[in-house]
Amino acid sequence: MKTRERPVNLDLTKFSFPLPALTSITHRIAGVILFVGLAFLLYAFNLSLTSPAGFAEASALFDAPLAKFITWGLLTALGYHLVAGIKHLFLDFDIGDTLEGARLAAQLTIAGAVIISILAGIWVW
Repeated sequence: MKTRERPVNLDLTKFSFPLPALTSITHRIAGVILFVGLAFLLYAFNLSLTSPAGFAEASALFDAPLAKFITWGLLTALGYHLVAGIKHLFLDFDIGDTLEGARLAAQLTIAGAVIISILAGIWVW
């Protein structure tokens, strides 16, 4: 019987991930951020529907700097998730599934997400 020397505990910090892998991982992280941030948006939506005073309170809530930062973060996560999702749709049609195509798609995903993040920051602030 052969003995295999397999790693028992992998230290992920010692690996160097390629850019397409990092964009795929951050696509999933953006989805989790959107799922968690939905609670903030649902709270504000519920507050705005309770009464006219609740609507005024929800409007005042979104004027706070922390709420603006959370809103900007959620819009940034939504923009990144959208752009990376479109990249994954292209991959489903075998567009950009080569190594060079994957690198280019990852770079375009990051560039698109940065542009959306800047535009969202301008819109929120």
